[in-house]
Amino acid sequence: MNKLTRLLTWILKAAVFFALFAFALNNQQDATVHLLFGHQWRAPMMLIVLAAFALGLVVGVLGMLPGWWSRRKPAPRPAPHSDLAPLGDERTDPPHGV
Repeated sequence: MNKLTRLLTWILKAAVFFALFAFALNNQQDATVHLLFGHQWRAPMMLIVLAAFALGLVVGVLGMLPGWWSRRKPAPRPAPHSDLAPLGDERTDPPHGV
């Protein structure tokens, strides 16, 4: 079952790759992007689509960074001699991994 799943995943990835490759081959004509102040950028349409996708990824990640940083907590520092049981605590089972 694991080999079948791996094969199906590989086939799906190959199909997506070839579909995107065919899309790129069909969109090689030049396109013009009109920017501010009369500037223009002429490039193949697929390059413009790729640049817009990459710019969207960068803006999305930069927009999420403050939230990621605010939720980040420092790792707890272990107390000295944390492997010793406190007085009066009698363990009946062995410690984990022994």
